[in-house]
Amino acid sequence: MTLAADDDVTIEPADATSDEVGELLASYLAEINAAFGYDKTRDAPAEPDHFTPPQGLMLVVRDGAGVAKGCGAIRLLDPATAEIKRMWLHPSMRGRGAGWRLLTELERQAVVLGATRGVLDTNETLTSALALYRAAGWAEVPQYNDNDQATHWFAKDLAGD
Repeated sequence: MTLAADDDVTIEPADATSDEVGELLASYLAEINAAFGYDKTRDAPAEPDHFTPPQGLMLVVRDGAGVAKGCGAIRLLDPATAEIKRMWLHPSMRGRGAGWRLLTELERQAVVLGATRGVLDTNETLTSALALYRAAGWAEVPQYNDNDQATHWFAKDLAGD
């Protein structure tokens, strides 16, 4: 089932335990490791089953040829709060609106899961991510999780979207 598509970007649900998603997440982790020395043992835990309905969802971004070029996930922290995690795009997809579309689809799917509020965290070195979240109406909030590698925490009311 395709959730969002245009001529060069398709966003669809994926099995969070699949090899394809594993490869995307490995690329994501390698990039954030290079950016700020990411250490998964210091992150707030996120397991693949957290991104499986009904408690969450994994999305894959595909280019016009159908090749997986990015991902993003949501998980319910409680019945009303969804957390966005593992949002990443291959450099070839950046600057084309794919990040905005992925974030919008993650927000929409959070509402489908019953959430009225979204939260996420990020690191200050990820300046494009910070700009995207702010432009999309996410507001900085106090730290809400144990991810000591994050430097910024955001929240957004999803009920009005």
